[in-house]
Amino acid sequence: MYLTAEKKQEIFTKYGKDASNTGSPESQVALFTYRISHLTEHLKGNRKDFGTQKALLKLVGKRRRLLDYLKDRNISRYREVIKELNIRK
Repeated sequence: MYLTAEKKQEIFTKYGKDASNTGSPESQVALFTYRISHLTEHLKGNRKDFGTQKALLKLVGKRRRLLDYLKDRNISRYREVIKELNIRK
């Protein structure tokens, strides 16, 4: 399995305030970014996997909405997350 509990804890510790802060927008965006990169790699080898393609598009939309929320609330945190995760708009 590509996303273990330890990997989730590592992501939440790095991008959230601490390991138990799983609801912060930064940590959720980081988790979605990790999942998006995994699905993108999967789709490079399996072009006709349309279920995965739909899931990828849904994840991208969720991440976009979270980033828009973060941008409206606190622009400096938004810019910091974009810079750390190398996300382009």
